[in-house]
Amino acid sequence: MKIMVIGGGGREHALVWKLRESPRVNKLWCAPGNGGIADDATCLPVEAADLAGLVAIAEKLHPDLTIIGPELPLVNGLGDALRARNLAVIGPSQIAAQLEGSKIFSKQFLARHSIPTAKLYGEFATADEAYAALSSVPYPVVVKADGLCAGKGVLLAQTENEARDFITRAMLIQEFGAAGKRVILEETLEGNELSFILVTDGDKYAVLAPTRDHKRASDGDRGPNTGGMGAYSTDGLMTPELKATIETTIVEPTLRGLAADGIRYQGFLYIGLMLTKDGPKVLEFNCRLGDPETQAILARVDFDLAQALINLATRRFDPAEWKWKSGASACLVIASGGYPGRFKTGFIVHGLTATEKGSGVKVLHAGTKRQGDVIVTSGGRVLGVTASAPSLESALTSAYGAAAKIRFEGMHYRTDIGGGVGKARSAQD
Repeated sequence: MKIMVIGGGGREHALVWKLRESPRVNKLWCAPGNGGIADDATCLPVEAADLAGLVAIAEKLHPDLTIIGPELPLVNGLGDALRARNLAVIGPSQIAAQLEGSKIFSKQFLARHSIPTAKLYGEFATADEAYAALSSVPYPVVVKADGLCAGKGVLLAQTENEARDFITRAMLIQEFGAAGKRVILEETLEGNELSFILVTDGDKYAVLAPTRDHKRASDGDRGPNTGGMGAYSTDGLMTPELKATIETTIVEPTLRGLAADGIRYQGFLYIGLMLTKDGPKVLEFNCRLGDPETQAILARVDFDLAQALINLATRRFDPAEWKWKSGASACLVIASGGYPGRFKTGFIVHGLTATEKGSGVKVLHAGTKRQGDVIVTSGGRVLGVTASAPSLESALTSAYGAAAKIRFEGMHYRTDIGGGVGKARSAQD
């Protein structure tokens, strides 16, 4: 098979890593890829936001399968454009991707199909309307920008002033661009979060290995939200009883609701859940694999990923194919100094060769590029040090041990992923 992966982050490197292991795959492309992906696939100079460019390169290369990694090309309609050209693709349609592309669309869908979620206090098209509602909602309150904000468009506001400031930045200063033209206010849910990710053809589905991610920038879940500073996977995250409850109350009503709305969903569906005292409730939908959850999940793959995905794309989906290794895995994100705020790039990454000696460790690249013979930083989240082992403690020990060998100016990472066995590191190290 010839396979093309769209995207250039850690999620896409994880996909390329596992696809490369299939004996059926003889050619891999990635658009645009990154410095680490370049070792396993041919990187194409087309950005994931360039719909016309991606369609043109797909028409030229005619891959047997295209896997769309990030949300933006899905929301832009890349899946529809490729299917219209009779190309096999993994990823939902443009209208289905609105589950992630619009918080308002998502909340309306959840309400229409009676799927458990946080209470909606209101949706607002102007800042003045949103300001006026702030005096009548309980605090803390969740404020969300409607559109895609790379994981940074949500605030748990403790006070009215915090909520007002976020609304100002989103709607007036336009910090998130068009994504902040509308905002919603909703109830704060309490409990533990769970990333529940499945793959579906619209009828049948398979549940992926359970994961939990860490969104805050600093230890102890402090600091601003990020795209994700780490994730871990272990079967202990989800009992069979909890899994059954989630499937009955959330997954199956979601798939039935999509079908009732005339939307056939194909691809990965990420359901961000809060496990409340009243049962699991939906925090958000993502219409693709999570990042860094994917790194932890794919470390536990016990099947031919390429074969399973081509079966999905050609309507031969078999949920029984999707099997997972026992044990645990962890992904530790190493980020640029200042991330998720302003950060500098172009720093040489040292120590990558040394990490290869660690058993069960794979360093997955996110914000890197190859510059001559060296790898340099090119983004906020730079690397995802990923390890699998019989136990979570062993996986974390391996991941942190490998991370300790890596150096670049300003790097930082959390020391408490999965409970944490890491050595404290600062951005000044």
